[in-house]
Amino acid sequence: MARGFVYLVATPVGNLEDITLRAIRTLREADLIACEDTRRTGRLLRHFGIDKPLVSCHEHNERARAAEIADRAARGESVAIVSDAGTPCISDPGFRVVKAALDKGVAVVPIPGPSAAIAALSAAGLPTHRFLFAGFLPARKSKRREALLSIKKTDATIVLYEAPHRILTTLADIRELLGDRPVTVAREMTKLHEEFLRGTAGSVIEELRKRNAIRGEFVVLVAPGGDDPQAAPGTLQTRVEELERAGHRRMDAIKRAARERGMTKRAAYAQLEGARARKPGASASPKESPQDPPRAAPSGN
Repeated sequence: MARGFVYLVATPVGNLEDITLRAIRTLREADLIACEDTRRTGRLLRHFGIDKPLVSCHEHNERARAAEIADRAARGESVAIVSDAGTPCISDPGFRVVKAALDKGVAVVPIPGPSAAIAALSAAGLPTHRFLFAGFLPARKSKRREALLSIKKTDATIVLYEAPHRILTTLADIRELLGDRPVTVAREMTKLHEEFLRGTAGSVIEELRKRNAIRGEFVVLVAPGGDDPQAAPGTLQTRVEELERAGHRRMDAIKRAARERGMTKRAAYAQLEGARARKPGASASPKESPQDPPRAAPSGN
């Protein structure tokens, strides 16, 4: 018996123009579309002129629905899995369906596309070479604080989702438990009122408190604990040296390392020079300052 496929189809997190051509084709060709909310997905399908059978698959019925979907795919049907927005399985239903399909030998095919976490990370201005996706933190205060403490010392940028009615409480917990680190809070990604708030956890709290109402879906990104500019000068120096070995001029390396850590170039330069001055036998040779005019770039890449 020919086996079908389970397709994990990423859908727009806001702007409908973000859907891919492959996603549209997959939805048109699927025998069945499993979605969180049939009404919401129905509106998306009508926008693109797609008419397919829909079945609900959300956090409350996924366990039972997973076996049904896997059975249908094992009998030769192609089933597309979508969430309300973004990529299935990423803080959304889908994992149990994937596991059930794989257990029956059904091929699972990702159809890549929008993800709020990745979109926010790319524009946050925080380190992107290593990150920890924490999804939604627990709603219960004690459990939320416990979760934050468990990731306090990670050397990666922390990415998490939060609802509007808990954003201030979560940021306050971040400031208290992780320190007043650089953060970026992305709101209403790809939508009309898309907004990025950058600063420390405390400064973003103050900005949000000025508002009459806090609306929208939030992605919160927190700078790595190991990259605290006040606590780890050696970490900054190590990154600058790494960039210099890769061919960057020193001031360009400082600028890039500072941007990764949510610092200004001037602050990073001062920190590095302060660390150098504290070393025994430090050289008093002239140093390039942040205000020096740009030099001609070397040829090649």
